[in-house]
Amino acid sequence: MAQALERAVWKKSSYSGGSEAQCVEAADLTGTAYAAVAVRDSKAPQGPALVFPASGWSSFVSAVRSGEFPAA
Repeated sequence: MAQALERAVWKKSSYSGGSEAQCVEAADLTGTAYAAVAVRDSKAPQGPALVFPASGWSSFVSAVRSGEFPAA
């Protein structure tokens, strides 16, 4: 997994709006030996990344898009 993260191509969330205060980056690891998505804080790129199964990440994104999580 560490090698997959080292080679990951990170993409910043389109919802960050150019703000550097609260940005999330994600990397698709499904092209590797893992069917997963990694997520990290863009302010701390050398920090930890959370890795989710691709199916779980897809379910989470679908739930967000459908409004299952109330806005803060």
